[in-house]
This record gives sequence, structure tokens and C-alpha cells, in this order.
Amino acid sequence: MKPRIQFRRLDGILLLDKPTGMSSNAALQSARRLFRAEKGGHTGSLDPLATGLLPLCFGEATKIAGLLLGSAKAYDADIVLGQSTDTDDAEGQVLLQRPVPSISADALQAALAPFLGHIRQRAPVYSALKQGGEPLYLKARRGEVIDAPERDVHVQSITVLEQQADRLRLRVTCGSGTYIRSIARDLGETLGCGAHIGALRRLWVEPFLDPVMVTLDQLRTLADAGDEAGMEAHLLPLAAGLVAYPPVHLDEQQAARFCMGQRLRDTSWPTGLVVVHDAAGGVCGLGQVDETGLLASQRRFNP
Repeated sequence: MKPRIQFRRLDGILLLDKPTGMSSNAALQSARRLFRAEKGGHTGSLDPLATGLLPLCFGEATKIAGLLLGSAKAYDADIVLGQSTDTDDAEGQVLLQRPVPSISADALQAALAPFLGHIRQRAPVYSALKQGGEPLYLKARRGEVIDAPERDVHVQSITVLEQQADRLRLRVTCGSGTYIRSIARDLGETLGCGAHIGALRRLWVEPFLDPVMVTLDQLRTLADAGDEAGMEAHLLPLAAGLVAYPPVHLDEQQAARFCMGQRLRDTSWPTGLVVVHDAAGGVCGLGQVDETGLLASQRRFNP
């Protein structure tokens, strides 16, 4: 019988290289157990098929997971032409197989053009989006007829990395909520042959544009050796997830007032959402500064 895990208070951000075949939540729970962290959350699901960056937040860092959820992201996508699947990726059942026409580089660029910018996108039927309080994939597995919702997403860029007769490799930079599976599916229909994702890797998530990722296997090796210091060396401080927001620095008295929920005013502070630092440089929380310089607490962090 395995000894019961003694969970502990642990704060920080882990840049996990999620393995293929594992859900984001399963990856989170595996990492949380290895670190023995009391509290953890991820910053937006990666499909089980996908690999790559999955930022995990532990302890106080879970309070900023929602901010990271809305960040821009980049992916490398391998797209298989000529086959449509029920999941829009290689894990699904083939629904339709069609011949792949000859596609010139110019014709491919023309086909990709409508997928750039602010677009309307229909989510995959097998997705975690909820309808009536239930994820669509559960309804799909029961064989229910599903009208998958459309929503507005933003695709900043699509670069063709490789083009073969029946395969494409694309690099996609996009905003939150974009399904790369939907791009593959809809591109296949535009080309007249159908398509699905064969492999998908997430490269970065703002603000982690050049991430040094760690795998679960590397963490297990350190855990098996009892090297908690080596594991914790992979954790980033909470502040690393907030570098996109301007700082406000408070003295000791001001920081104490902010932490008690009191409002402060200084017309030199930048307006909008700010990161509030105490006199020692620690992060007290997030605040909102209005046009008059009034700082109101939005989220406070416990040191």
C-alpha cells in the first residue's frame, strides 16, 4: 500500500511540456502529486493528442490562472489532408475520405487567407465547451446530435512550414479560445478534400514566449530521488505571470493599507490593471487604477 501523500503549501508556476495522450487535468494532477502541492490549476486545456506548453499554477499562483487563460498562444500543427474525422483530429473515427487535389503554394495561401484576423469559428463537436452545463464531448460520446456553437476568435498569423501532397505543417499564432482543429477541418473543406489534425504542439503562451519546459518524466526522476529542491528549481514565481501589466510600487504603510482592502490615490500611477508591489519588491496583488489615480484592490496575494 502506497503511503499517503503529505500535501503542502507551495506557490509558483510550472511550465510543463504535456505529453501526448494525456488530458490537461490528468497532467495537472500528476504534477501536483509529484510536488505535493495542496492547490493547483492549469491555464487552459490542451487536447489529449497535443503536446507542449501547459502552464500550471500552484498555491497563490492559481489566482492569476484566469489572466493567463486569455493570453495569446502559438502552435505547430501537422494537418492530414483527404480525411475528415468526428473529432477533427487523428484520435477520431474517419467519417469521409476524399482524393486530395493538386494544391499550389499560391492556392494554399489563398485558402488560408479567410482564417486570418477576427473570424467566426465553429467549435469541434468533441470539445470541452459546455452546453446546458455539460461538456459537448460527453453529449457526442452518447451519440446525441449537437449543434456546436460558433464564436469570435482572433488568428494573428498562419505560416506554412511544410507542404506535401497530402500533408501540411502550419505554425499558428492566435488568441484565446481558438481551436486549431477547427482551422484544420474548415481548411480541408475549403480545399475540397477534408482534413484533420495529425499532431499538435503548443510552443508558447504569453507571457512565456521562450519557455524552458519540463516533462513529467523529468519531475518523476527528481521525485524518486527525493530531490525536492531540484523540482522547485523548475518553478517560476507568481510575478513571472504578470510581466505584461505595469507595476505600482508602494511603501510599507501604503502596502499595509492595500492589503487591508483600502483604496489609495496617486495621479502618477498608470491607469488600468496594475501589479502592486510592496517596499521589498514582493507582489501584494492586482489593482485597478482609474483616471483620477485611485487604486482599488482586485486580487490580493498571501505571502
